Amino acid sequence: MADTNIKNTPNKDTQNKADENQMIDPRLLEILICPQTRGVLVYDRNNNELLSKKAGLAYPIRDSIPIMLPDEARTLSDEEINRL
Repeated sequence: MADTNIKNTPNKDTQNKADENQMIDPRLLEILICPQTRGVLVYDRNNNELLSKKAGLAYPIRDSIPIMLPDEARTLSDEEINRL
């Protein structure tokens, strides 16, 4: 007898690719600010992140929801900051 409780859950790579294809509401982008600096954020569509040049952080967007927690953000490299 087959186990009917087994669910097909995506692995991290599949989930990240799915997240990249999701759009964030442009109205939301207009009102969001960096929680650390209160500065503007730049939407990086390729990496699905919101970038804060002033804080040097990239906030992830998961399931079309920006995760605006500094502990969840990654630190931007000097090269990434200079491109902003």
